Amino acid sequence: MLLAMSELPPCPKCASAYTWVDQGRFHCPECDHEWNTDDAAAKPTEDGPRVVKDSVGNVLQDGDTVTVIKDLKVRGASGSVKVGTKVRNIRIVDGDHDIDCKIDGFGQMGLKSEFVRKVT
Repeated sequence: MLLAMSELPPCPKCASAYTWVDQGRFHCPECDHEWNTDDAAAKPTEDGPRVVKDSVGNVLQDGDTVTVIKDLKVRGASGSVKVGTKVRNIRIVDGDHDIDCKIDGFGQMGLKSEFVRKVT
């Protein structure tokens, strides 16, 4: 099976466009994922809504309340968000910082889910 580089499917794991074929298997140089060429014939389907988990693996949803688990420096501010700060009514978004929220004393900001824990 010979495919032009523009016909090669992107990596299903990391979406890299730099895939290559060797002995009937596709390879991704960026995440080192391998998959069968037969699997690539089927178009990838949408897995549904994005699942965002906190630092201990709890699934986060819009409107949840979380607690910051580490002091976080804030660019452009003289202080930092202290450990134990409660953040209410979060919103899940796409991007590097996957939580949008409003923190008292700092205002609107984005947080990474790896630095928060869901309050039950």
